[in-house]
Amino acid sequence: MAARSGGMGWARSQPCALALAAAVAVCAFYYLGGGGESFSRATPPGPGPARRQRTAAGGEAGRALHVLMMFTKAERNPALRAKAETALRSMLRHGEPRRGDALHLHLVTDGPGRDIAQRLLRDALRGAAFRHQVIIHDVNELTEKLFPIVEDMQKHFSAGSGTYYSDSIFFLSVAMHRIMPKEITQIIQVDLDLKYKANIRDLFEEFDNFQERAVIGIAREMQPVYRHTFWQYRRENPQTRVGEPPPDGQPGFNSGVLLLNLEAMRHSKLYNQLLEPAMVQKLTEKYHFKGHLGDQDFFTMVGMEHPELFHVLDCTWNRQLCTWWKDHGYSDVFEQYFRCEGEVKIYHGNCNTPIPED
Repeated sequence: MAARSGGMGWARSQPCALALAAAVAVCAFYYLGGGGESFSRATPPGPGPARRQRTAAGGEAGRALHVLMMFTKAERNPALRAKAETALRSMLRHGEPRRGDALHLHLVTDGPGRDIAQRLLRDALRGAAFRHQVIIHDVNELTEKLFPIVEDMQKHFSAGSGTYYSDSIFFLSVAMHRIMPKEITQIIQVDLDLKYKANIRDLFEEFDNFQERAVIGIAREMQPVYRHTFWQYRRENPQTRVGEPPPDGQPGFNSGVLLLNLEAMRHSKLYNQLLEPAMVQKLTEKYHFKGHLGDQDFFTMVGMEHPELFHVLDCTWNRQLCTWWKDHGYSDVFEQYFRCEGEVKIYHGNCNTPIPED
């Protein structure tokens, strides 16, 4: 699949030096056409709130569409690079922002992955017929900010020291409201193993459907992962809905597609209390919970206790394809979790499952 055709292209990057306090930091900026936006490798102050706004003349200014992806450890991982290319190309192919909208792609990457990411973006965004901006975030800088916030919860939701999800960066979504500039009020975080079949602009409309106390939009887990993880709690509470399949059960969440209302997260006293080590410890003890899937485990556990914090996305926005648990003890109930009716908008090839070709 190719990116949408148009008259805008990628221009050469130009280094520049910016004085910050007493130090000088070197940043790389990129011009990608469509309105003269600047492209920075560090988090900028932001182009304005992600909500729709009116211009001074009273016209519709459009919506800032902030989308964040992780792109780390890609230097020696051609499979990851291929997934990233599929995700970016399909997103941009189907993306049709409205007049006045601007797409802001946030990439969290490491040093070796930065050049790879820039090449992928150069190809994917060539000719994009809408305003767009790319912001490159250094994974080490974000990890330094995150670690004090998520250090304690990592022991509850990580596989172990040195493993993929044990890194603080994989809890970014949990505390992104404390990391991103306040001017960014909404952002969608997505995995790389996705293939888009619909306009991502439509996914942003889901923010408008959040109930008053909801801060995060997320789809249900489509395997009996948490039926297994909550086994002890379920044995002690045989009538519980925890771990049961939809529509009446609580199967847990999958974090492949996340709608983060950063403004609501910042203002939610309950959500921020749940980040405190004492509250995390209290809930993990109550549910006998020990996970290994990072932010997904945290959201799932919190969702069992406080479902009002979450807006549940339709399964078609995160149509997971992994069937691992079908062959590992749960074949009798698997289809109750895996069933998804409706036209798929985003395929999720989790656990390296092939995504259907067009």
